[in-house]
Amino acid sequence: MPPSTLERVLIDGPAGKIETDINDPGETRRGIALIAHPNPVQGGTKDNKVVTTLAKTFFSLGYVAVRPNFRGVGASEGVHDEGRGETEDLLAVAQYAKQRYGDLPFVLAGFSFGSFVQTRVARRIKAERLVLVGPAVNRFPAETVPQDTLVIHGEIDDVVPLSAVLDWARPQHLPIVVVPGGEHFFHGRLNLLSQIVARYCRS
Repeated sequence: MPPSTLERVLIDGPAGKIETDINDPGETRRGIALIAHPNPVQGGTKDNKVVTTLAKTFFSLGYVAVRPNFRGVGASEGVHDEGRGETEDLLAVAQYAKQRYGDLPFVLAGFSFGSFVQTRVARRIKAERLVLVGPAVNRFPAETVPQDTLVIHGEIDDVVPLSAVLDWARPQHLPIVVVPGGEHFFHGRLNLLSQIVARYCRS
């Protein structure tokens, strides 16, 4: 993403201001990609490399890439709320983006804890696509997702075992894209992650 496209804004949320980075491709925009970061208790922020990889991918596809910091992270006000308040934060950011850019289709994307939050958001707003990377299904209540959801997981994820994701997906008859040799943060495999997401969004 060219640095000139980056804008940092403070959006009014239910617990105060929400620090958000936005990369806007301009008049060619085809939708809005709202991207959620991993668990802030473990150091997750909007600048996580998986999150920024997702943002670059969506931006290259013509989406407005929107990356907020959850409450209590960076300049975002409030305190961590185990996913409940974070859901409300994302809904506030989505509403801001809709008012600013018009009635464009939404893609909801999340990494780890952010995936869990996005499954909650997807119950509240209409999304064109849902992308879950390394979903933390072993740490949060199981959520069902639409059948066309893209779920990407590393083969040797040491934070969320692949077996746990398969157990979650199996009752839903939900396919999983497994990255061979990939661990939770997709070290050395971010380009492959980007390619998988791009193919999904072009289909």
